[in-house]
Amino acid sequence: MSTSRDETPLFLRLAAAFVRGKLAHADVASAEAALFTLPLDALDAAQQQALVALGQAHELRLHRFKRTMGLARVARVLGTLRGLGPANLLDVGSGRGAFLWPLLDAFPWLPVTAVDLLPHRVADMQAVAAGGVATLQAHQADVTALPFDDGAFEVVTMLEVLEHIPDTAAALRESLRVAGRFLLLSVPSKADDNPEHIHLFDAARLERLVQQAGAARVTCEYVPGHMIAIARKER
Repeated sequence: MSTSRDETPLFLRLAAAFVRGKLAHADVASAEAALFTLPLDALDAAQQQALVALGQAHELRLHRFKRTMGLARVARVLGTLRGLGPANLLDVGSGRGAFLWPLLDAFPWLPVTAVDLLPHRVADMQAVAAGGVATLQAHQADVTALPFDDGAFEVVTMLEVLEHIPDTAAALRESLRVAGRFLLLSVPSKADDNPEHIHLFDAARLERLVQQAGAARVTCEYVPGHMIAIARKER
């Protein structure tokens, strides 16, 4: 398993794809043609590690692909997804990839669409897709006006997003509109000093908001520091 300069293990396949996507048009791609022209999954671990080394040499920011000890909210949602077995998934507000990269690693066969409001975040996700992760699509979009058809995704995930959004009702309506079966979301369960967190929810308020947005049933549970809501739509 590859490590970064601080010896923290990486999601090697995803980091290698990111490097390929970012450096595909650079001179290095010609010098290391096999690393850029073979299918991503045809590369062995040593070749993927070579791509990571190239990315480090070109000062690409690979820290986003660190395998940390695991966030409880991420582990809980991944466990729920294993039980649901969706055919496709939309991740809203993917950001730096704290949930997206573990998701793609745990479900390499699952078609995942990721959206974020910030163009540089979307560009990084698109680089991973361009580098060979064919199951990933990434788009710049606002959660209050998603550019997808009703019920387009069996499951929608929205982790650590709702507390940032002024119009929570619109965000929940849109997320449930494009969800075919389930919406899974997480929010902080206690106040913190993050100035970008403009809402704090308790279970009763969160359940009420999600039901008002169109969910048939909502259950909330707690993991350290966070609350997870599992919302089911009417069939």
